[in-house]
Parts: sequence; structure tokens; C-alpha cells
Amino acid sequence: MGHHGGQLRVVLHVVPPVREELPGRVDLRGEGSLAGAPAPEGGGLVKLVNPLTAIFHPPPTPGVLAVFGHLDATVEAIGQLRRGGHTDFTVYSPVPRHELEDALDQPVSPVRMFTLIGGIAGCAIGAWLTLYMSYDWPLVLGGKPIGSIPPYVVIMFEMTILFGALATILGIAFNALFAARRLGTVAYDARFTNDKFGIFVPSEPARAGQVESLLRAAGAEEVRRA
Repeated sequence: MGHHGGQLRVVLHVVPPVREELPGRVDLRGEGSLAGAPAPEGGGLVKLVNPLTAIFHPPPTPGVLAVFGHLDATVEAIGQLRRGGHTDFTVYSPVPRHELEDALDQPVSPVRMFTLIGGIAGCAIGAWLTLYMSYDWPLVLGGKPIGSIPPYVVIMFEMTILFGALATILGIAFNALFAARRLGTVAYDARFTNDKFGIFVPSEPARAGQVESLLRAAGAEEVRRA
């Protein structure tokens, strides 16, 4: 082979053997494994748990779902539920109706506090940023003050809008996530986006019969447990 002092040797295994069964019993899908090799116990698959599933897809909430064909019957059912002590229920409507909002009498959304705090923080940061940069690199022109508020009002205004908008988005996401965790996955019907109204009342199986009777008496066209 061009080297007179060398010797030619036959090597049986150039690469040492590699275990076909990987850690965690990962399924190789036939790649690198013997054709007739028996499958490991449990199918050889690793079941990965998505940590976001428990956050964005909470378990189903037991309760009663009612379908209404008329607005007045839905409003009547809401009133009877509130008089019966039920306050934590979900109402579906194909279109926004002020009658439902008046019947629910919900408190003002807490998202406005996020907007207020974000706007105040943005205004303060805008004022601090402009004044800090002015005094950090002072430019004295014609005896004018280094830190002058009127020219910085534009920056303060823009920072107020920016931080207020970002805080509003965070507030909506936080409250929606909190509501999803509190209510769980509630029942739904595709007809609620067409021409039907709906009410879902979280209820334990022991009280589900009472809720069903109340909804039927209010004029529900269909009542079922979820």
C-alpha cells in the first residue's frame, strides 16, 4: 500500500457495537433496529407532557348547557339563575345585545386598571428618560435651561400611549387566562354563532337536576348535561 513497513490486518469490527435501545425507550421506527426485533414493553414510545396544556386547556367543567331560541327567554333564565344564587355562569349570544348585559349586571372590567398603571408608568419613564439624557450630555444654547419640560411632552405622550397599550394587552391576556383556569373548559354549541342563545351553568351532579328544571321552566329549547 506504499508503506513497506506497514502490515495489512483484517479488522472484524471497525466501529464498536451501539445499543439499539436508546435511553428513554425512544421508538426508532425501524431505523437502525433489527427487522425481527421484538417491540419493547409499552410500545417503545415516550409520552411527552406539554406544560402549556394544563394552562390553556383546563379540564372540562361539569354543568348544564341550555339552548334558547329567543332573547326574552334567555333574559328570563338569567334573572331566575341570579335569584337562585347562581352567579358564575356563561352566556352565549350570536350578536351583542344590551339586554343580556343589563341582565348580567357584570362589574367593570379590571383591565382598565392595567391600562391606567401602564399609562402612568410610561409617562414617568418618558419624563425620566428625556431629563436623564439631557443632563447626562448637557448642551447649553443661548442660556436656555438644560431640562425643559415643554419639548419633552411629545415623548412623554408617546410613551404613555405605548405602555398603556402594552399593559392593556397584558391585562386582557392575564384576565382571560385567570378566567379559563377558574372556570375550566365550559361546554359550547356551534349554533350559538348562528341564531341561538345559550347558557352554561357550572353545577355538581347532585344539583344538576334542579338547574335543568329551572332552565326548562324559563323556556329553554334544549337542556343537556356536560
